[in-house]
Amino acid sequence: MRPTLFGPLSDRFGRKLPLLGGLGLYALCALAIVFVPSFTGLLALRFIQGIGAAATRVITISIVRDVYGGRMMAEVMSLVLMVFMIVPVIAPSVGQLIMIFAEWHMIFVVICLFAVSVASLVMLRLPETLSAEHRRPFTVTSILAGFRIVLTNRVSLCYSLAAAFLFGSLFGFINSAQQILVGIYGLGHWFPLVFAGFASMMALASFTNSRLVKRYGMRRLSHGALIGFVISSLIWVAASVTDMLPFWLFAVLYASAMFQFGLIGSNFNAMAMEPLGHVAGTASSVLGFTQTIGGATIGAMIGQEFNGTITPLAIGFLTVALIGLAFVLTAEKGKLFSPHNPAV
Repeated sequence: MRPTLFGPLSDRFGRKLPLLGGLGLYALCALAIVFVPSFTGLLALRFIQGIGAAATRVITISIVRDVYGGRMMAEVMSLVLMVFMIVPVIAPSVGQLIMIFAEWHMIFVVICLFAVSVASLVMLRLPETLSAEHRRPFTVTSILAGFRIVLTNRVSLCYSLAAAFLFGSLFGFINSAQQILVGIYGLGHWFPLVFAGFASMMALASFTNSRLVKRYGMRRLSHGALIGFVISSLIWVAASVTDMLPFWLFAVLYASAMFQFGLIGSNFNAMAMEPLGHVAGTASSVLGFTQTIGGATIGAMIGQEFNGTITPLAIGFLTVALIGLAFVLTAEKGKLFSPHNPAV
């Protein structure tokens, strides 16, 4: 639960100071790893480094909510999430490039320097987005009250849970990707390229959403994408159980699902944050924690069902899509595509 405290901290002290603290912790751990004498120590430092990294995810979303609302927030959120999706794809290639010229310790030197560079930009260029009159006390009572506000808001909670289940499909594929792409389809050394191609579909969708959301609205785009996700998953299940799923059809169906996922993710996050501007830091931490832990748990369950065929993954995708749809219908009181106001 410690990473979730970055939200309440940012609601109390503003966005910049906790963000700089997280980046500083991340950089110090990276530097310490260069000199760590044991693998156990390396794992411990990486764990602490992950806590520092949590500040960037939580506080970035809080800053977006501070500055923007409605469709504009969804547009900016799309660009933010596009970066979050692209970086994990290119990071292994950057690490491999470093390894060509130096040993593995240099990876953490580069990570440290990058964190210091980002912290410098935050210090010099990022204005404080949370005004003094909107700050909340950092007390147990205030933190619990903030959590209660977040967890009792029907729209925010339902959209967050819907996103968590849909994130589960992504984690489920990550857990099964090598068995499917290499074991079933025999892609061999093409596996990293194909995997990156699928990931790029989400980034492309996030960029597309940023171009379209101001015109069509968050609900029309995300609800339509969710229906499309259900349909493509249903076709996927039907094709897999009848043993009629060559690689080209699998690639089309999965790429379609990932593109629709990209349209869903940023809009669902924006709609979950929309009613919680007065507790944006706490909301970002709780919703991020729910989606990440929930998605990872669901994804692990889907991955564990792999039986040498694609059918369990296809059924997992369809199941989480239908559950996500149920949460959205609950959030919207049974009405899809209809914004509560013209701004969203």
